[in-house]
Amino acid sequence: MQEENENIQFQLTDELVEQVELLIEEQNDKALKKQLDAYHYADIAEILDELNLDNAIYIIKLLGSETTSDILMELDEDNREKVLKNLSAKEIAEEVEELDTDDAADIIAELSEERQQAVIDQIEDEEHKAEITELLAYDEDTAGSLMAKELVKVYETWTVAGCMRRIRGQAQEVTRVHSIYVVNKEEKLIGRLSLKDLIVAKSEQKISDLVKVNVDYVNVNDDVEDVAKIMAKYDLEAIPVVDDNKTLLGRITIDDIVDVLKEEADKDYQMAAGITGDVEADDSIFELTKARLPWLFLGLVGGVGAFLIMEGFEGLFTGKAVILFFFTPLIAAMAGNVGVQSSAIIVQGLANDDVRGSVNSRLIKEMLLAALNGFILAIFLFLFVWAFKGEIITALAISISLVAVIIVAGLIGTFVPLFLNKRGIDPAIATGPFITTSNDILGILLYFWIAKTILGI
Repeated sequence: MQEENENIQFQLTDELVEQVELLIEEQNDKALKKQLDAYHYADIAEILDELNLDNAIYIIKLLGSETTSDILMELDEDNREKVLKNLSAKEIAEEVEELDTDDAADIIAELSEERQQAVIDQIEDEEHKAEITELLAYDEDTAGSLMAKELVKVYETWTVAGCMRRIRGQAQEVTRVHSIYVVNKEEKLIGRLSLKDLIVAKSEQKISDLVKVNVDYVNVNDDVEDVAKIMAKYDLEAIPVVDDNKTLLGRITIDDIVDVLKEEADKDYQMAAGITGDVEADDSIFELTKARLPWLFLGLVGGVGAFLIMEGFEGLFTGKAVILFFFTPLIAAMAGNVGVQSSAIIVQGLANDDVRGSVNSRLIKEMLLAALNGFILAIFLFLFVWAFKGEIITALAISISLVAVIIVAGLIGTFVPLFLNKRGIDPAIATGPFITTSNDILGILLYFWIAKTILGI
């Protein structure tokens, strides 16, 4: 029966939150600890995210640092920031001493520079303190800022028997042993060691006879996105980090990479929706306005541009040609949609490193694809306009304009992200409002110009 209970997935309910709040109000610490001990630290963090700040801090201070350190890492960033502000430097130091160096550095990095130093000064483990200080010195978004110092390292000159004794000691400090790394006397990475080979080997054998020299690694200054691509490509659970001299410095594990990919996906999604900066739904109105307004202003400028173009073709909006006016929203919408589709595919390909070949070949392929789609859509539009108005020449003008607009929109949606990527600019900025607005303006211009030419007005 106990095993069945342990396999039940945790579900946060209003009743559970109210029960925890009642125990806090009654200061029934014994019952509260007993209840929370039954949950995983990630589940407790989920509960804390639903509590007010005072109650969350009450639980943090009630439970031991061995548990609360992991809870802090799982808390919502905004809630964690509030909790940390209400903990003393010594209390935060006690929390980070229970964490791996990479997580400890992440926690401390969220503090002000003054509080960072105060917390570091309170860390009693000198080695842990030195390693955290080292990690904080690396630039954000580099492999160095993401790596952990905890790993299992052996020397090529050791025997299997000596290696096993030392591994037992090292493994106590490592949460998960993904790999055993082999270095020479200069601490330079040579390769990795298979646990299977180590177990079946003879005690007197040298590690140099067992080491696998083909090992993937990254430089401490590599961009985290490049690290993510390497780990995804080779299905790695962990990867060693070295400096320019190939000295082994630490390792990056898959859980850290998943966080990086999630953050990057969130950023690209917001950028595609026309939101600059890293914002969340709970941010202040000022912060949300500052993130949204630039793209909204771009849309306003695009709308004004479209108005000026339509005004320039004012003469078309008389007599039989007035029908062109009513198809303007359709043309603008098709241009924007096709552009976003094209740019989204290219941006995704660039992110996954799947875009290869010359720019010209990409543009030709997109032009042919857009032409095919445009031709199919134009047939339906031609038949509709002809049946509705009974004028073949008008239906032909609108349909040909649609094909041209779709082809140009597809080319723009393909070219812009490739161009931005070549210039070192995040191509995700090319999706959403940027492409939509530019294609709206150009699409309307092409539409009226082609229609005017065909109709001879």
